[in-house]
Amino acid sequence: MTGEESASKQARIVTRFFPVSAALRPYCSIIYLTEIDAPPGVRVEDYLHPEWANMRFIDGEIPSAAIGGATPAPAPRFIAAGPTSQACYFAAGTMRAWGIGILPMGWAKYFAAPAEDFADRFHDGEQHPAFAAVAPLAQRLRSVRDAESAAKMIDDHFAALLAGAPRDDPAIFAAHSALIDDDLTSVAELAAKLGLSERSVERLSRRAFGFPPKLLLRRQRFLRSLARFMLDPSMSWIETLDYHYYDQAQFTRDFQRFMGMGPRAYAARAKPILGAAALGRAAAAGEAVQGLHKPGG
Repeated sequence: MTGEESASKQARIVTRFFPVSAALRPYCSIIYLTEIDAPPGVRVEDYLHPEWANMRFIDGEIPSAAIGGATPAPAPRFIAAGPTSQACYFAAGTMRAWGIGILPMGWAKYFAAPAEDFADRFHDGEQHPAFAAVAPLAQRLRSVRDAESAAKMIDDHFAALLAGAPRDDPAIFAAHSALIDDDLTSVAELAAKLGLSERSVERLSRRAFGFPPKLLLRRQRFLRSLARFMLDPSMSWIETLDYHYYDQAQFTRDFQRFMGMGPRAYAARAKPILGAAALGRAAAAGEAVQGLHKPGG
């Protein structure tokens, strides 16, 4: 038994999902709660997959985290994470972590800064001015123990912020809808679907989605393959491959790019949080990973 497996067996881990209200569906994916009860000194390790932005609120032991190849460091109690194209390693002891996924339309709605400026990094949401409107929620959540009440508090807070938010940009919704289309193969095809020049798509993509469109297409292809494995780890990698992959070698290169390790190494790792969460998320929101969430729910 590896150290990872031993730690996960010693800890009690529960993740619950709460669908967002109709008003939030164009902007947010789902609200979730992860609770870890671990013996003193025990840390549970896992990797978050590449995803859209997330706001996370921590109560209890502070986890350590790192995106990509960065050195793990203590995370803030209000983790404001931009969209990612690399896995996020984290190690956590006894804690209670609330979160809400922010879709590209939601980023443009709630935060004035371009998503590209926050891509592949996280900030202390109680200190960074971009997240000032959300910071009071982080403080209020610490005093709420009932899960249903806390989930409603999160939903109500983000719904209230819509009143003073800018108008929706329909191009963001159209681009997001196109990106989750399995048949989309190129930036030129995306531009044609949106009726925009490729240069305009590039600007839109960096502003609302955080990355160039070519990288987003590559990320979506990878996530479709990864999601199949997360829902059924008994599958071989060749069985999970998205049909846009030329061969398994191309998939392996993508896996290394997005997860920081090869598919065999990842399959061998314990997944104490994300393994069960993928099944729960698929049941609650229709997709095993947030990056495949359909805009509008």
